[in-house]
Amino acid sequence: MAKYPRARAWPRILLYFFLILVLLAGGIFWFDVLGLIRASDVFSPLLSLVGLGPDLPTLPEEDIFLLDSYRIQKLDESVNLRLEEISRQKQDLALLEEEVTQRLDDLQERENAQEEREISFNELVRQYDNRRANLIRISEDLTSMRPAEAVAILVGYDDQLLIDTLRVTQELADQAGAVSLVSVWLALMPPARASDLQRKMALRPN
Repeated sequence: MAKYPRARAWPRILLYFFLILVLLAGGIFWFDVLGLIRASDVFSPLLSLVGLGPDLPTLPEEDIFLLDSYRIQKLDESVNLRLEEISRQKQDLALLEEEVTQRLDDLQERENAQEEREISFNELVRQYDNRRANLIRISEDLTSMRPAEAVAILVGYDDQLLIDTLRVTQELADQAGAVSLVSVWLALMPPARASDLQRKMALRPN
């Protein structure tokens, strides 16, 4: 049986290796298209080894300083704007505090004025009550006397006190359903004084 010479193995190895490279390159291409990997990131180290990598831009030292200065300038501007905003807020708060303080002062003044009015009113009421109590006591003392003795005391009063005494005496008599001595006292007084008192009482009934 005749023997044919065998082909050497290295051409087939090269062919297989070439097919593997083609399949690998195709797979990387499709993975890059699908977004699963970035082919440039995969091949960059290999290309850099053989001197074919992409040239990265290098900035001069002055440009780096300028970039840092620009960033610092922007940061300063941002800080200054923030400080201005804080200053405006402090001014607004100060104005608001001043307004609130003014309103509180106004309310305090109104409260003080109201308290003073209440105190004055209570004092007037107390004085009125005391005066009325005194008039009632005077009227009771006079009505317990003989009319001539009572008139002798009454004519010594000033007109206002005399009129108030006569009115209280009439009021107490009306409340008790008794006969008032006011007409008797007026009849025993000097005619001119009695006439003047009656005229004043008619002009100011209360």
